[in-house]
Amino acid sequence: MHDIDPDRVIDALREAAALDVMPRFNALQHHEVMEKKPGDVVTVADLDAEHRLTALLPGLMPGSVVVGEEAYAKNPGILDLLEEDRPVWLIDPVDGTKNFSEGNPMFCMMVALVEKGETLMSFIHDPTQNRTAVAEHGAGAFLLRPGKDDIRLRTPDRKPFSEMIGQINYGCFPEADRPKKRDHFIEMFGTVNRLRCAGHDFLAQSLGERDFALYNRLWSWDHVPGVLLLRESGGHVARIDDMPYRPEDRVRSLLSAGSEETWEDLRCVLSTD
Repeated sequence: MHDIDPDRVIDALREAAALDVMPRFNALQHHEVMEKKPGDVVTVADLDAEHRLTALLPGLMPGSVVVGEEAYAKNPGILDLLEEDRPVWLIDPVDGTKNFSEGNPMFCMMVALVEKGETLMSFIHDPTQNRTAVAEHGAGAFLLRPGKDDIRLRTPDRKPFSEMIGQINYGCFPEADRPKKRDHFIEMFGTVNRLRCAGHDFLAQSLGERDFALYNRLWSWDHVPGVLLLRESGGHVARIDDMPYRPEDRVRSLLSAGSEETWEDLRCVLSTD
């Protein structure tokens, strides 16, 4: 394991939050919100925060490189860096950009350190509540809150479907089946809704506030940080087709749950076959 001081990564996230993100929250001008493609919003906060983190993080590990969401939008080939042997910092400068642009506090900032296909560390920073979830491979997951005790994150015991809160991306299912699936799952589970922010969803699962998620399209910066966080909290995350999940994957149908037993129960009812 590389000798990386997590506090320095958290400091970089807090700096970007203080200088680039929070001053724009509820204060974005019309020209500061753009579309990368129809329906895919980016703001000046995303761009500036990624630029700052891209400058700061490689200095924490000589030889490391950066793959950022906004850099990918300009150069999709940058994702190939995850196939190389060099350590890679994955950056999602504002996860939940649509929420952020609408003044909804359900957004966060995410960073993960990946090397040779293994996620070594991940960070999910919630700037509106000034808290940061940190996970290290094999060392557990913690919620850090300045001025308060750290919380060791552990997923709760399994519960019946009727009490579960989760999200389901119905794009995983054939289009003709979606209305029937939606009605069935709404009746089966306690609450089915989407936060529109993968980072907050994974954090809520690690805190026991939510119970599962079925994701459709996988993006490294959206899912890699939360996958490590939930696994180190005691949860289980895997592709629903039972193939190993890799940071560079661009496949579909990733299922997360609070335990492997719950995951298996959920896969039986959420199977996309």
